[in-house]
Amino acid sequence: MTELFRQLLAKRKLGKDFLHPRYEDLFDPLKLRGVKAAVARIEQARAEKEQIVIYGDYDADGVTASIVMHDALCEFGCVEPKIVLPDRFRDGYGMNLPAVDKIESMGAQLVVTVDCGSGSEETIAALRKKEIETIVTDHHEIPQVPKSAVAVINPQQDRGLGAKMAGVGVAFTLARALNAHKHGGKCNGQEKWLLDLVAIGTICDSMILRDENRIMVFYGMKVLAKTRRIGLRMLAQRAGVRLDKLNAHAIGFQLGPRINASGRMKSAELALKLLMTDKRAEAFALSEELEGLNQERRKLQELAVKEVAGQYREGDKVVVAQGEWHEGVIGIIAGRIVEQYHKPAFALTEVEKGVWKGSGRSFGDFSLADFLANCKDLLLGGGGHAMACGVSLKGSQLAKFRRRAQEYYKSLNLSEQMHFLEQKSDLRLDDLAGLTLEFYDELCGLEPFGEGNLEPVFEAELTVAGRRVLKDKHLSLRLRDKAGRELRAMEFFAPADDLAIAAGARALVQFNLTQNEWRGTRRVEGAIISLKQL
Repeated sequence: MTELFRQLLAKRKLGKDFLHPRYEDLFDPLKLRGVKAAVARIEQARAEKEQIVIYGDYDADGVTASIVMHDALCEFGCVEPKIVLPDRFRDGYGMNLPAVDKIESMGAQLVVTVDCGSGSEETIAALRKKEIETIVTDHHEIPQVPKSAVAVINPQQDRGLGAKMAGVGVAFTLARALNAHKHGGKCNGQEKWLLDLVAIGTICDSMILRDENRIMVFYGMKVLAKTRRIGLRMLAQRAGVRLDKLNAHAIGFQLGPRINASGRMKSAELALKLLMTDKRAEAFALSEELEGLNQERRKLQELAVKEVAGQYREGDKVVVAQGEWHEGVIGIIAGRIVEQYHKPAFALTEVEKGVWKGSGRSFGDFSLADFLANCKDLLLGGGGHAMACGVSLKGSQLAKFRRRAQEYYKSLNLSEQMHFLEQKSDLRLDDLAGLTLEFYDELCGLEPFGEGNLEPVFEAELTVAGRRVLKDKHLSLRLRDKAGRELRAMEFFAPADDLAIAAGARALVQFNLTQNEWRGTRRVEGAIISLKQL
């Protein structure tokens, strides 16, 4: 082990268990509240050949969780389940009363929710009146445990075991329990084939990649490299991703957006069909359609961000932007505003005459949930948590809403919020001596990177030995330490100040490590995060 890697492990307080996760260390699923009752009820459904309906969600977590549950129930021996995904624009998030009639028309005797259901007591009770029972599997906050459900599997009930899991992780926990129940109390190993979807859903839902999530995603990456799902292979090919060299960044920024584009722009059914099909021609056609939807999403998003620039007011503490935007991208727009202007933000669009719908994003000590409670007199509806929320209000209340946001922020007397957005470095380097291929390979052992296990960031004071500007927006540098060692580094979409840096300048550089491989020769390079001229 290199000295630099040893320092990094010590800084992050990581040990052998993290470096070498064991699948066998996943917790016993029967210890999670609700699992035993769920297994018993599904055993009954299998014995009586009942029709099961899986009720999911329209994002990557919900879609992958739906398929995990479908495949697990089929392997258990149940009649093939039917899947219902809500429409983002018509139904909104979660189970709703109109779904009751649809589920009844499908001949269901049992509903299993994935990634939703914790706040759906009214709908679950209505289903029960029609003699349709419900098992809830979810990971969201529980305002009140649905009493009408025959079982509720949600780690938030205990805030301990499995509390960091995505909806797909909870679905996989029940899948493990079903597999073990069928095979004499111990899993036969076939459930591991579901881990490709577990990895995608967990990463795309920005879950903390520690404990059980690290184990599931670590092995999920191995399954992804040899996935049996033709639709997933086709999606990766269309995205220009090699599954055998996949990392969490590629899942989060290349596969995930294409899966999410389905529910954002049209219908999540497209992504569902793609990931479930076993027909190559259908997989090709669906992957092409998702590619088109994702390109449309990016175009609409970029146009909206330009519109926001025309509305931006420097003095505002909270950015409240509005426009004729696609409802499916307003959450992304709000996130981009936060990134660009370093302020909490709302993006709103008119969804019907006189009614506006919006998404909010925040950071630091400004809680969107608290703000919504403060301005509920202005809203038709809304909800969420501290860092993300959704709202709806009448157009006549927009000006008041914007004003209330500024007043509420000022009332909190917040200071020093920018440090929440500043990139923290793992190690400050005196020179470039330790940045070897051996060290880079050791860093790869920390993959997958994500929430709770961010890609390591290094900083060093270096001299610009050479520079090139590519396509008027990317910066290529040769960085040199005091002993003359050099590191090639790239900064994509560099700001104007960085593009103007001169050869010979000294700078404090923050960077990640990357690898350049050309004709069998490997070289460690840098990916610049920030550049501060000294």
